[in-house]
Amino acid sequence: MILSAIRRRSDVAVWAVAIVLALLVPEIFPSKAALTKMCLIGIAIIFALSYNVLLGQVGLLSFGHAVYFGISGFAAIHLINLIGVEQLPIPVFLVPLYAGVVGGIFGLLFGVLSTKSHGTAFAMISLAIAELVAASSLVLESFFGGESGVTTDRTVGPVIFGIDLISQQQVYYLIVAWGFVAAFGMYAFTRTPLGRMALAIRDNPERAEFVGYNKRTIRLLAFIVSAFFAGIAGGLAAINYEIMTAANLATAASGSVLIMTYIGGVAYFYGPVIGAIVISLIQLSLSDITPAWLLYLGVLFIITVLFAPTGIAGLIEMHIPALRGGVLHRLIPSYIVSGAACALLAIGGISLLEINYHVTLNAQEGPILKLFGLSVDTTQPMVWGAAIAITIVGFLLFRRTWPLVKRSWDDINARLDGIKP
Repeated sequence: MILSAIRRRSDVAVWAVAIVLALLVPEIFPSKAALTKMCLIGIAIIFALSYNVLLGQVGLLSFGHAVYFGISGFAAIHLINLIGVEQLPIPVFLVPLYAGVVGGIFGLLFGVLSTKSHGTAFAMISLAIAELVAASSLVLESFFGGESGVTTDRTVGPVIFGIDLISQQQVYYLIVAWGFVAAFGMYAFTRTPLGRMALAIRDNPERAEFVGYNKRTIRLLAFIVSAFFAGIAGGLAAINYEIMTAANLATAASGSVLIMTYIGGVAYFYGPVIGAIVISLIQLSLSDITPAWLLYLGVLFIITVLFAPTGIAGLIEMHIPALRGGVLHRLIPSYIVSGAACALLAIGGISLLEINYHVTLNAQEGPILKLFGLSVDTTQPMVWGAAIAITIVGFLLFRRTWPLVKRSWDDINARLDGIKP
């Protein structure tokens, strides 16, 4: 009882801190560029959380989740245009709810077809549905607008409570409001009997059926919930961008949300939030620094799959017992030493990738490449040799220093075991 009360207070505190931080973002980062990025991150967070209802909650790997995001976004744009033409008394800030309902309807339609299977079969069916919808977007021009997409004006609706959505700041607060409603709704779903049974279906479907639950029904209901919240994200995207195109339905969008969710950590509710923030910042910021940013994103995903399968959230959770036990500081020296070696390895690897990318794909720009603030001549063998040497030295040092981290963890685990009652 006491532990349950402590957890509830902790959850309330986390939600309160998140709300305060979200509301203070425009004050901390007042520039329009930063506000635009925060809007995109907010939409990505809702989208990633909705995907985790499938992957993390019921264990369904989908390659077509952007279908529900995109179709709902198009439906939202058509509703906004209808509001403007017919002067309907519907405030635009309620359009994401309509988009969510559209997403849920299509989730029911496609879920009936796809939730008969699971595992690889489900993933392939979801991919087939995604390709079907993406191909249809270029044929059904009356709804999808062809290659140019469909545009709208988010300011056409009636002004209620002073919300006219003219400024980007109002759009940001709208995304924050719907973001917390959606996040709390998905969090509440994980605490319902249906959410608990979804976990049971994910872990042991045969045993769940043995006690009287239909695994296909559970998967279908979770699928509808996931599509509903993806639809809310699509509706917010329609309001924010004021345009939806076939790119919003493409498999690349589905792949992006998969990467966000997995890198963040599918086993923890806040994992997709972290993943959406990290991947969105990479897409928005790293793409301005290097044309090879997709390659780095792929490397990050591979490293996560191989060495941190529980994601960033899993790494955070791994350190919490040491923090509570007051021994986390014992990890810092080994982390600094091994981190320095890892940084050296990263510098060498990035140098090799950037030099190779420049020589093979950007040779028309000349031999000079800006790298870590330095101008290097990519035609000089010394430059290649230095990059190779730094990479090799960094790798060898990292292999030598990583046992220090392992010994520190062994020492911490021994101490934590010693203080357990």
